[in-house]
Amino acid sequence: MLKLYNFHASSTSYRTRIVLNLKGLQYEYIPIRLDKAEHLGAAYSAVNPMHGVPTLEADGTRLYQSGAIIEYLEEVYPTPPLLPKDPVGRARVRAIRDIVGCDMHPVNNLRIRNFVRDTYKQDAEGVAAWIQLWNKAGYEAIEAMLRADKNRKGFCYGDTPTMADAFLVSHTFSAVRFKTDMTSYPEVMKVIETCNALKPFADAHPSKQPDAQG
Repeated sequence: MLKLYNFHASSTSYRTRIVLNLKGLQYEYIPIRLDKAEHLGAAYSAVNPMHGVPTLEADGTRLYQSGAIIEYLEEVYPTPPLLPKDPVGRARVRAIRDIVGCDMHPVNNLRIRNFVRDTYKQDAEGVAAWIQLWNKAGYEAIEAMLRADKNRKGFCYGDTPTMADAFLVSHTFSAVRFKTDMTSYPEVMKVIETCNALKPFADAHPSKQPDAQG
């Protein structure tokens, strides 16, 4: 069985759980409590040299970085597909995915938030302002892309979930946690609503994970 080392509130873990669920894959859930610094301990350091989550163990091999893990799952378990068949569609899905995965999330993750707090002596309000700065730039771009695509139906692209939806849903959960104002992004929020009505997304939600309490 697949093993997923992850943390319930981590958006990278969340997006990976969504994809595993969309693929209908069973996996062993191994919690790594970021809030208790378990990712920095010797035990998990031996699992993931970057000390990050998630880590996917498949056939005795450990895979790192959610984007690489999700691409692996798409290649090894191609049904249902989470990328369109046509090159333009694939590029559009990957563009939304990468706005989240490359431009928004990396500057807002735990270690960056802690660095901003500790090195630049920012309080919670200052850290939130940092987060919202980069979220605003990303969401404005994604909102414009969604609005311009007249052929999509409910999701980021087309009429079925793709990688882009997994990335957008998981990051938006974190954005709302940090009080990002989403009222300017109605198309984004329609996608979130459509996705969250589906069982694979709902079951992956942080609140439903075994380490969500305690």
